[in-house]
Amino acid sequence: MQLTTHNRYGYSPLDSRPVYDWPGGKRLAVCFCNNIEIFSFLDGLGSDSASPGAPQSTRNFAWRDYGNRVGQWYLFDLFDEMNVPASHNLNSMLLDACPEIAVRIRARGDEVVAHGRTNAERQDTLGEDDEARLIRETTETLTTFFGDRPSGWLGPYLAQTPVTLDLLQEAGYGYVMDWPADDQPFWMRTRRGRILSVPYSIEVNDSPAMVFRQHSGEEFERMMIDQFDELLHQSKKRPLVYTAVLHPFIVGQPYRLRALRRAMKHILRHRDEIWLTTPGAIASFCTRLPAGTIPGSGR
Repeated sequence: MQLTTHNRYGYSPLDSRPVYDWPGGKRLAVCFCNNIEIFSFLDGLGSDSASPGAPQSTRNFAWRDYGNRVGQWYLFDLFDEMNVPASHNLNSMLLDACPEIAVRIRARGDEVVAHGRTNAERQDTLGEDDEARLIRETTETLTTFFGDRPSGWLGPYLAQTPVTLDLLQEAGYGYVMDWPADDQPFWMRTRRGRILSVPYSIEVNDSPAMVFRQHSGEEFERMMIDQFDELLHQSKKRPLVYTAVLHPFIVGQPYRLRALRRAMKHILRHRDEIWLTTPGAIASFCTRLPAGTIPGSGR
């Protein structure tokens, strides 16, 4: 059998890589990645609270809309209470419907990561011209609202076509989070240069955990803590990235928020040992490291 390959990056075993430190001599970078999404009513894609793959309905639309109306505001308050930065993977079409969310993000000074137009669609169903238009429309809307263009991209459903990386690099994006292949950043090839892959967990992620695998809030809390504790232990040898991935319509439910609060308190007891940061800051730091430090950067 002939294996199909992507030719976007080469194999790089973890133990063969250079060791470096994050800012302040830290070895574990910690990011809280929040997904703020908007959906189409009775149309398009969207998850369901009780049955994966259920058709679109008034009930599951309202359940998701709870996140923007209520759950997101609980999360903003929790981030303020814990004094942590957050990054927000943001559907651009949400801003016309919920502009107050953008106001709160600006007030907090958080990072905005481009997350397509809406999670009612996937970009991997599009031809190259239509996908380029989706990227352009998303970028223009976010830039208009926030004043600065986003430097990072996370596709809806982490879906990519064979040319997504090329289109993103050509549109000026510096990093992506759609390739959960590593606990360290690594460079990926495009047809006109390179783009950085920043770690983004699909394991410590409330959507697959609590919606699709039906884990409880307490189980997700345990996952967050165990992932953090083990990565903190492993980071004695090498720099690593921990991400907790959140959706306000899932973890913003009060009983799950209580479990998230406990997990964050555990993580933040180690505040002096970690670099509490955002994916964009990680990408910016990596671009300044000497050639050969980050896999794929050459020597």
